[in-house]
Amino acid sequence: MRREISVTIYERARYGTTWRRQSVVIPPLKANGTLYLKDVRQGVLQISWYEDRAKQWQKVVRFSEKEKNMARVFITGSSDGLGLMAAQLLVEQGHSVVLHARNQQRADETHKKLPKAESVTVGDLASIAQTRHVADQVNQLGIFDAVIHNAGIGYREPRRIVTEDGLSHLLAVNTIAPYILTALIAPPKRLVYLSSGLHQDGDPSLNDLTWAARPWQGQQAYSDTKLHDVLLAFAVARRWPGVLSNALEPGWVPTKMGGPGAPDDIDRAHRTQVWLAVSDDPAALVSGEYFYHMQKRRPLPATRDISTQDRLLDFCSRATGVELPS
Repeated sequence: MRREISVTIYERARYGTTWRRQSVVIPPLKANGTLYLKDVRQGVLQISWYEDRAKQWQKVVRFSEKEKNMARVFITGSSDGLGLMAAQLLVEQGHSVVLHARNQQRADETHKKLPKAESVTVGDLASIAQTRHVADQVNQLGIFDAVIHNAGIGYREPRRIVTEDGLSHLLAVNTIAPYILTALIAPPKRLVYLSSGLHQDGDPSLNDLTWAARPWQGQQAYSDTKLHDVLLAFAVARRWPGVLSNALEPGWVPTKMGGPGAPDDIDRAHRTQVWLAVSDDPAALVSGEYFYHMQKRRPLPATRDISTQDRLLDFCSRATGVELPS
């Protein structure tokens, strides 16, 4: 039986393995043949198909300079708001983007909003099991140059909502989910974590992280989780020296989370995460830093404390059964 097949090609770019959008269709061939890829030189691949040790078909594929500089980026919580805005900007710049939505209906709607996106992963990040599944979906798609941990919920929850895993809803989405995805997705070249200026009000004692023993305060719980995101970014930067891991605050902007009265500039709110994910600017090629509008900003001093970072990692590991690789 002969059938037409297509192949997926990876090409080594300046800052890591980058997904290529150029498709190569191989004409009808035997199903039991063997495909060989040969790196002729930077940006040039030779594809050969053998049947019974005899070459049946060959093609040389050349990637343009634009394709060679293209990055592949995964963005959580990218069905709307800043996540979708970042994805749109990346696509405009010629990069390949994989999106994420909470459920299939939102995924379908998201794909209509950005049809040039490579794919949309699906999973509710309030669930440990579904977050694991999101990581599986991402890994099945291959290697990424950057992951932007954008997903988050705000400070307006009027009461403590308990997830299926016994965690507070806010903690599960804002803290636990980025931890699990960081631990389970094959390490990219760059990791970007969205925090908030409110992380400065977070509690570095890390006492009662699930809010099981104290009266609920939505804004404090939110501030705590945004502190956790910075701690996670800095812990990963320390543990994984081969990965650029940074955190940022986008500003208080008029999104669904920020509300219509937010005073900061919405047009600048998504640009720092894109810059950190793909830019060759030396200022973006750093690790273990905190940014606001593409400028370094001083985070809460406790975020630099190694014991505090490690205590958060230990809590997340015990809560999820997932250990962050060394």
